[in-house]
Amino acid sequence: MAKVLEGLYYSESHEYVKVEGEYGYIGITDYAQQALGNVVYVDMPDVDDEVSAGEEFGAVESVKAASDLISPVTGVVMQVNEELEDQPELVNSDPYQHWMIKVTIADPSELNQLMDAKAYADFLSSL
Repeated sequence: MAKVLEGLYYSESHEYVKVEGEYGYIGITDYAQQALGNVVYVDMPDVDDEVSAGEEFGAVESVKAASDLISPVTGVVMQVNEELEDQPELVNSDPYQHWMIKVTIADPSELNQLMDAKAYADFLSSL
């Protein structure tokens, strides 16, 4: 069973956002990293790029497949997790600790369109 953490917001495309003040840390869920298998490359946007809710912002490649990354919120990229450039496999060890991008959240009301931990766990059990 995939690990689902309380206090995060989840999308149906298996990204999460951890909110800290006006910032959001975006990454893929435990379910997503399990489904992908061994991650070998993470394609992330540049600092100061804009991301839009529901739009692609990068990709994750594994030995099995490649998957687009879909932003759960709209905002501006403040930081990318540079650790993942040299060690993309860190996503497999703990996807919630090894987020991909930090953004300013432009419209906090977008969070209302995402799932909480219970709703996401229920969603996963329906797959």
